[in-house]
Amino acid sequence: LRAANALLQQRRYHAALAVIKGFRNGAVYGAKIRAPHALVMTFLFKSGSLREKLKSIAQATYAHSRNLAYFVFTYKGLLAAQSRLQGKKNPFHSFLAACIGGWLVFGDNNPINSQIIMYLLSRILFGLSRLAVEKGYIPQPKQDPFPLVAALVWGTVLWLFEYHRETLQPSLQSSMTYLYEDSEVWHDLSDFLIYNKRTDSK
Repeated sequence: LRAANALLQQRRYHAALAVIKGFRNGAVYGAKIRAPHALVMTFLFKSGSLREKLKSIAQATYAHSRNLAYFVFTYKGLLAAQSRLQGKKNPFHSFLAACIGGWLVFGDNNPINSQIIMYLLSRILFGLSRLAVEKGYIPQPKQDPFPLVAALVWGTVLWLFEYHRETLQPSLQSSMTYLYEDSEVWHDLSDFLIYNKRTDSK
């Protein structure tokens, strides 16, 4: 234990150790984020036996955790390599390392990667908008633009749901079906207030 702690304090190994810890943090964070989300979405919207549901949750959690761990490992490793080759850090290093990591780790078009990319895309758009104002590329709005953004986002997503549903992600389709279509159907008090849908036996 002492030898391990002494090794961890060596500055010359800091970059390599940061890559390893980044892998660890990616795995842990991915599991923490995905497990509760998969648990809720699976039991809310997916049919099947308890065993099948638990298997689906485990698979989604593992995929998210693994991908995030691989990405952080790749990103930090490439950052360290570029910095070592050029002798200093450069802002472009971050972009290039992340592009390569994104291509290698998140390039497969599957439900998990798709959700992560959409999550990031929305935050990127907000971030770039704020940066454009901060740098003076666009003028500071006189009024808070958020109400307009909220109106356009909700207007667009409900229009897509109603008329071009196939363009939306399956989990979003499920959520919107539950909210906007299932609320149109009931038979008695049980499936009006207590349950969403009446079972076949009723």
